[in-house]
Amino acid sequence: MKSFSKQLSFRWSDLDPNFHVRHSAYYDFGAQHRIEILESLGLTIKALQMNSLGPILFREECVFRKEIKLSDAIFMHTKVSKLKADGSRWSIVHAFLNEADVLHATITVDGAWMNTQLRKLSDPVPAIALQAFASIPKSEDFIQL
Repeated sequence: MKSFSKQLSFRWSDLDPNFHVRHSAYYDFGAQHRIEILESLGLTIKALQMNSLGPILFREECVFRKEIKLSDAIFMHTKVSKLKADGSRWSIVHAFLNEADVLHATITVDGAWMNTQLRKLSDPVPAIALQAFASIPKSEDFIQL
């Protein structure tokens, strides 16, 4: 697998007054895709709760290259771009591409795992999270932190 990919479906409410996808909708699509990926890898809400584990973000940035309109066919491709060996810190990149692989936007998030009971970073990171992130495809410029 080269990346986790999905075709996006845009709604009228995703548009801004200029009739292209509003900036905050990109972030919503990225967040939803990350949760879908975690669930597909066994990190369901129930598994996260049982392990007192939750993903947190330190930074979320979107670089907009080309507008997206309501009828555009856009595919989001998600990969891990950075990962500490102990799994405690990571970065994920979401690329928004059209059918011709033209890049429309890129979201980069930097995150970590939090112990939801202690409200502190998890140390150590539970095995279930390590296993999940090990199976997410890595970007071409992947960096082991």
